[in-house]
Amino acid sequence: MIFTIFKKELKDTLRDKRTLMMMLVIPVLIFPVILNVFVGISSSFQEEAAQKELKIGFVGEKGNYFLEQLEKLPEVMGKKKIILYKDSSALKADIKVDSIQIGMFAAADFSHSLENKKPAKLTIFYNATDVGVKKRAETYVKTIEDIALQERYIDLNLDVAQLTPIETSYSNTASDKEMIGKLAGGILPYIFIAFGFLGCMYPAIDLFTGEKERGTIETLLTTPVARWQILFGKMGVVVLSGLLAASAALLGLFFSIEVMDIVENEELLNVVHGILNFKFILLLFLLLLPLTVFFAGIMIPIAVYAKSFKEAQSIITPINLLVVLPAMIGFFPGIKLTMITAMIPVVNIVLSTKELIAGTLDYSLLGVSFAVMILIAVIAVFVSYKQFDKETNVVT
Repeated sequence: MIFTIFKKELKDTLRDKRTLMMMLVIPVLIFPVILNVFVGISSSFQEEAAQKELKIGFVGEKGNYFLEQLEKLPEVMGKKKIILYKDSSALKADIKVDSIQIGMFAAADFSHSLENKKPAKLTIFYNATDVGVKKRAETYVKTIEDIALQERYIDLNLDVAQLTPIETSYSNTASDKEMIGKLAGGILPYIFIAFGFLGCMYPAIDLFTGEKERGTIETLLTTPVARWQILFGKMGVVVLSGLLAASAALLGLFFSIEVMDIVENEELLNVVHGILNFKFILLLFLLLLPLTVFFAGIMIPIAVYAKSFKEAQSIITPINLLVVLPAMIGFFPGIKLTMITAMIPVVNIVLSTKELIAGTLDYSLLGVSFAVMILIAVIAVFVSYKQFDKETNVVT
């Protein structure tokens, strides 16, 4: 009987174009659109920053060593135009109006300090809102500093090796998979949770509040079927809708990577392929299932209580923020899946997914997370049943 009600409600839901758009079309398209825009803008900014001709203002005495070396730097390090200034006030004023992008102020005793083998003072002015400007300035200064350092070694007849007591090298023990999981792994569960919620929302409202508005709920209740069977049949459609929305988002991600060639780095592509395997997808849906049941369980009591579609939508929509905000925990570095975080609903799903992507998942903590989500899902279903069982809620 539950399955019969489920099939009937599923057919009605699939006829609703608005639900299909939210459940399938938008999640499939969202990843290609977001990734294309993000990659396009990022590449555009990087290319523009690298090719842009920087206007560099310089304040210092004539024949300044740093200025001479700056003029000699090859164009491959970036196009530049040097403008001489008499004081730093005009220099800083022009940076504010973007007449120049970098300002360099050499102390009055700059050349004298260099000649006497003392540190020569140089101040760099820049606008931090200009992308790539500080990096270009640091590159110029470091190159000239290395040249001056080598010249000083030669003048003092010094061996560089003798002045290097410790030669340090850094080796990253984290795999590419771990890096992606820890740094970018929070995006994936965030998207899935957001669309899982939205995928549940419209069917939940339509199957309960919508039926009350249409006057068909009374007809359904007159059939010789237990009320809990009607509830479970309808809830099954809501849960399935949420899972389909999350699946569509995953399909959109796969489409972006495989078909649209958004990820051009072959090594990174191999890592992504290693992550998106059958085991990962199976465990991901194992985590999403109780979460989606929980979503359905908090929406259905509201949908049952609401007198109109607009009223239900106005109450449920703000709850989306309460659900999505904990999902943003995944964006913060340093927060790991522990016994404490495994007991926090939604947060445990996000952190478990991050660890799953990184390949560092502790399955005992996964078990705790799953048990917690099952518990709150059961509570949510019980609350739904109590609300649906009230005659005043289901009959208009």
